[in-house]
Amino acid sequence: MKLYDLELSGNCYKVRLFASLADIPLTITPVDFMQGEHKEKHILELNPWGEIPILQDGKVVLRDAQAILVYLASKFGGEAWWPSEPHLKADVMQWLSVASNEIQHGPNTARLIEKFNIPSDMALCVERSERILELIDNHLSTHDWLAAGRPTIADCAVYPYVSVAHEGNISMLQYANISAWMNRVEQLPGYVSMPGN
Repeated sequence: MKLYDLELSGNCYKVRLFASLADIPLTITPVDFMQGEHKEKHILELNPWGEIPILQDGKVVLRDAQAILVYLASKFGGEAWWPSEPHLKADVMQWLSVASNEIQHGPNTARLIEKFNIPSDMALCVERSERILELIDNHLSTHDWLAAGRPTIADCAVYPYVSVAHEGNISMLQYANISAWMNRVEQLPGYVSMPGN
């Protein structure tokens, strides 16, 4: 099973993190994003969007980090990571949506602006970041984990860009519950860090 990967990408890291936590072997194939390799023919044949991560498992080829997490958890991670009960599965799914929406357009975009000089509206990113981080912190004031009362792929999806929010000059000092949750994630067997953590 092959992961087309960019080391500094939080979306790629989500997949590496979950694979390590669930002891799923992956062959990592680095993609030279800065040289435009993600737009070359061999990558576009796998993902016409020209984005990474891409997971190739035999004839199965998937794009989008959240979709890849669901696939890996369904195939290898079992009930622990991707619950079968409809209400718990929906609980996890809510957080996958948060990862691909509010976090993507808040802390992640702020990081792109500050670390990679990608043009965007920093004031809007800060506003979005503060809103979602406050919501997450409030949720974690009464929950140890984001969903299902245990570590799931929800934690793997949300953790990466929250853990490097400081790279986008997003202050995390006031979010004690998020800090405690991140510590819990980092104590999980098999945890691997992301560059910048």
